Amino acid sequence: MLTTQEQLRYSRQTLVSGFGESGQIALQNACVLVVGIGGLGNPVSQYLVSAGIGKIILCDGDSIDVSNLPRQILFDDSVLADNKAETAANRLEQSNPECNIEVVDEMLDDELADYYISQADIVIDCTDNVASRYTLNAWCLKHQTPLVIGAATGLDGQHFFIDPKQQDSACYQCLFPETQQAPVQNCQTIGIIGPVLAIVGGMQSLTAIKYLVGMKTFNNRLELFDGAYQSWQSFTVQKQPNCPACANTQ
Repeated sequence: MLTTQEQLRYSRQTLVSGFGESGQIALQNACVLVVGIGGLGNPVSQYLVSAGIGKIILCDGDSIDVSNLPRQILFDDSVLADNKAETAANRLEQSNPECNIEVVDEMLDDELADYYISQADIVIDCTDNVASRYTLNAWCLKHQTPLVIGAATGLDGQHFFIDPKQQDSACYQCLFPETQQAPVQNCQTIGIIGPVLAIVGGMQSLTAIKYLVGMKTFNNRLELFDGAYQSWQSFTVQKQPNCPACANTQ
């Protein structure tokens, strides 16, 4: 049961149909792992902490660079060269002291991934490279943990939700087979506009919140954002029966 102060704090979201007080309690009992606390991880972690997630694990071994500041809005000049996850945690604790924030100030390896993913109800991939997405995809399939993937470059973004608990759920390799990798494109090669990251990160946060409170979510659907025309497109993705990553994980 929510306290009087919690009822006041979260009153606008508990009014939403399908959310209610039970949804808020579900968030308070949930643990979310956010991997990558950069352009996507900044808005994702802000929205989740503000929404009242009980525990959030922030993972990033990278340090803050001056080129990050236009789009990573938890950071400023005073924290240059500091660790991203640690700095984000310090800022987020001020916005919601009731949230339990744990910091992993290094990149995940197999051992760390097993430890932290086993704690999480859902994982949010906010990394900035394809190799990390394949790796997180494999780890989450192993643990049968839902994964929300986001990516953004230039004026474009993408969002994809994987729920390994659903037998028909396609994974990241179903969508992009490793043998068909496109040329690597990232913020360092073609740039990024900050609000695109906020839009994609907002969608990732919304998917995680909806999943955790039991609202309908959409796996097997790739959603693409075109910032030039300010439009979304959705495409159905089928689980591939011979996918090397997910065919034998059920």
